[in-house]
Amino acid sequence: MLVTGACRFLGAYLTARLAQNPLINHVIAVDAISPSKDLLRRMGRAEFVRADIRNPFIAKVIRSREVDTVVHAAAASYAPRSGGRATLKELNVMGAIQLFAACQKSESVRRVVVKSTSEVYGASAHDPVMFTEDNHARRPPGEGFARDSIDIEGYARGLARRRPDITVTILRLANMIGPAMDTALSRYLTRPVVPTVLGHDPRLQLLHEQDALGALERATVAGRPGTFNIGASGILMMSQAIRRAGRIALPVPRSALWAVDSLLRATRYTELDREQLDYLCYGRVMDTTRMRNELGYNPKWTTVEAFDDFVRGRGLSPIIDPRWVRSMESRAVMVAQRWGG
Repeated sequence: MLVTGACRFLGAYLTARLAQNPLINHVIAVDAISPSKDLLRRMGRAEFVRADIRNPFIAKVIRSREVDTVVHAAAASYAPRSGGRATLKELNVMGAIQLFAACQKSESVRRVVVKSTSEVYGASAHDPVMFTEDNHARRPPGEGFARDSIDIEGYARGLARRRPDITVTILRLANMIGPAMDTALSRYLTRPVVPTVLGHDPRLQLLHEQDALGALERATVAGRPGTFNIGASGILMMSQAIRRAGRIALPVPRSALWAVDSLLRATRYTELDREQLDYLCYGRVMDTTRMRNELGYNPKWTTVEAFDDFVRGRGLSPIIDPRWVRSMESRAVMVAQRWGG
């Protein structure tokens, strides 16, 4: 069994989980950079191989180790410090092309699991209440991680057509959150002041980081072909999320949000693109019936529970004392009653 992206959060912790499974004989962790000593220790009995999946060398690794299962968890949503958007696209798309080509040529590979994202559905005012796996984006994303993920899924399905003996599983993960994982959404919601789009309150469907790992592990072991939406039950409105995190919302017109974000962001990796702006307007919710009935996976955390665990784990303290807010609300009610009475 081989896992790509082994030095990223999901790849690293998935490798650790699979290495603890007594039914799995050998786990190979692959990444272009070397893991830290702590990360290498977490991987347990897994074998680490430093390799760039864009390089044909990955085919040699798969062939020489007689790999039967490949988990592609290397696709990234932000550019490395040494490069920009073009570098990210090359890492994501060209890496997937080379990896799937190696799988196609291999006589031993029988199962491929691909980590994808709910971002392939986009976000718009005309979206269905819930996206099923058969839905498509009203306006296909033209760039960024969402576009890369659509391309990667396409190459994965091409592999399934050319090698019908290989079971290909695609997992579209909802926006992940948790105490340990660093994402654009978690950085956005930990700001003291959170800029929001005036007149919009998007619906959020989240996925706890541990449930993301659980779904990947389940897909790796179960070997169910097809595409599956992976998300927690229930939703959370953006306004509710901001209040639960103890942050302060700053509603601004959409045209001004980009400028506000530029002033508030901690690093350039959190800069909003068009797809993220659409998400902050409309949100996104997926139907997960197929995940439960066909993949046989049920997340342990609901959307609200996942978010609250994120707040607790990050130790977020309210910017404004809730007791002061309740006091002001009580006074406002008393004044309204007095004037209304």
